Amino acid sequence: MSIQPRPYLTRQEYLVRERQSEVRHEYFAGEVFAMVGASRNHNQICFNISIEIGQQIKARKCVAYANDMRVRVDQTGLYTYPDLVITCEEPVFEDDKQDTLMNPQVIIEVLSESTEKYDRGKK
Repeated sequence: MSIQPRPYLTRQEYLVRERQSEVRHEYFAGEVFAMVGASRNHNQICFNISIEIGQQIKARKCVAYANDMRVRVDQTGLYTYPDLVITCEEPVFEDDKQDTLMNPQVIIEVLSESTEKYDRGKK
């Protein structure tokens, strides 16, 4: 009888590994997916959106986070790094590390041809 390696990670195992990793990963249903780098155009679009959003929320009690703020989606269990997230409430984080936002009101994802189907569907 051979012991098969466990192919899935728990949320806690994912977070421990992710916090030590130099590469960002998404997590869904026990599976971990490495995120690829963004193109020049993608980065420019994200930057431009961030500037515009920043102007819109400047006078409000909102906070915006760009591309490195991990978000946990309670309804699906997905951990992801959107291009931009906004919360106009007191930010709620998963734990005291404050690196996983739980209550975004707006999530902005810049689509590319290679990610559009995933971003609009399963994600």
